[in-house]
Amino acid sequence: MGFKVGILDADIYAREAVQCGSPILDAIVERYGPHILLPDGNLNRAELGNIVFSNLADRQWLEQLIHPFVRSRLVAGIQSCISRLNPVSKDTLTVILAVPLLFEAKMTDLCTEIWVVYCSPSIQLERLMQRDGLSFDRALARINTQLPLAHKCQQADFVLDNSSTLDALLKQVDLLFCSRESRG
Repeated sequence: MGFKVGILDADIYAREAVQCGSPILDAIVERYGPHILLPDGNLNRAELGNIVFSNLADRQWLEQLIHPFVRSRLVAGIQSCISRLNPVSKDTLTVILAVPLLFEAKMTDLCTEIWVVYCSPSIQLERLMQRDGLSFDRALARINTQLPLAHKCQQADFVLDNSSTLDALLKQVDLLFCSRESRG
């Protein structure tokens, strides 16, 4: 008897949705024009971000294309993990879905448990500005398109504090994961 974990990342699927030659990228180019592409033909994600995080209608249009694609990839990934499980070995399986917009994309039905990784709004803003090289206003505009973290925490089964180091966060994950598994 063993323990198996599958990890499915919605951000990876969202990038896959807009890769060169995809119908979604074609629709984006049709709507915004060829200037939305980088010289190599890939999506200029920064330029698209500038558009959709400043215009609700544009963001909703894009989400109507990408969210169903991501959902179908997550469902297929879950089914693939389950199909690889050997029933004779009595292995247990946990599939982790990393979905930053879980609530906004209405994908909570794919989960049996919801873990929210939390930090203060000021840390969230600072980290976003650093990671993506955004100004304060652009970073705040992106954060304001999502449900507040406090609201997500209220809907979570477990909340992990990410206001310290990555190592501290991973220790919380290990402790929670191990305590759950020991309860069986």
